[in-house]
Amino acid sequence: MTLLAPRLAYFAGVARTEHVTRAAQEMGIPQSTLSRALVRLERDLGVDLFARRGRTVSLTPAGRTFLGSVERALGEVERAAESVRADADPATGKVAFGFLHTMGSETVPGLLRAFRADHPRVRFSLVQNYGEAMLERLRAGELDLCLTSPVPDAPDLVARRLDEQRLRLVVPDDHRLATRKRVRLAEAADEAFVTLEPGYGLRRITDDLCQEAGFKPRVAFEGEEAETLRGLVAAGLGVALLPPPAVRRPGVVELTVTGQRAVREIGVAWLGGHPDTPPVAAFKSFLLSRKGRLLQQGLSSQPGPGGVSSLSGD
Repeated sequence: MTLLAPRLAYFAGVARTEHVTRAAQEMGIPQSTLSRALVRLERDLGVDLFARRGRTVSLTPAGRTFLGSVERALGEVERAAESVRADADPATGKVAFGFLHTMGSETVPGLLRAFRADHPRVRFSLVQNYGEAMLERLRAGELDLCLTSPVPDAPDLVARRLDEQRLRLVVPDDHRLATRKRVRLAEAADEAFVTLEPGYGLRRITDDLCQEAGFKPRVAFEGEEAETLRGLVAAGLGVALLPPPAVRRPGVVELTVTGQRAVREIGVAWLGGHPDTPPVAAFKSFLLSRKGRLLQQGLSSQPGPGGVSSLSGD
């Protein structure tokens, strides 16, 4: 492949014109360079691709078979080049952006709406997932940026803290604590907890806060969605530590946790040492400019029609 690839376009050009001199002129290379490249190509393949009559050439049966595959290969390379050029276009390029499930209903639609007011044709490929999964997709080159929690601290990543959410102890509306406005987390030490699965950032924060309060939570259920956990709390399966909901849910009471710093920090992360395309750089700058008001941006904006080119949820 290393030997053949640079010569494929030369071969296709001569096959198209059936004339070495004319092909060399069209490709802007010396005729001698082209002639030598064709001879080496045939020598490396071990077959004659052309029947020669002076400067005029015609394809042999082997050459005609080879040409079909070469044209497909060159076409695929050209399509790939067009795709990456389009994705990097400052006005119409693409941003691959990941975010937490809990930010999908209000915060992210509001952010996209605000950004696209000044960049209306930038396209987004969106991935909704939990933090560790998104960091792996960053490392695999599948994402340009992601909103995640906790803010990662890894040598291969760059991360910036943007905002924080106060976590609340969510209890059923007929719970013994439901008449309270504030509660110490230690008062829930004997309760069953419904939590996110291990590997989720909010699960790690829940475990750490409970440990800080002097107990290990007794887990009754592990899920993947915060709103599912709220529904299970309403059904009486346990209590939960959760960020504020986008829309108030009946059947539960949300209590302020006192006595310790019960928050989750939200940050933006990207892979270090990788240059940004213009649309990615613009969106990164936009996110960083929202430091301290990222969540307010989402809550103050209503999702508009359109605004996203593609969406995949995990």
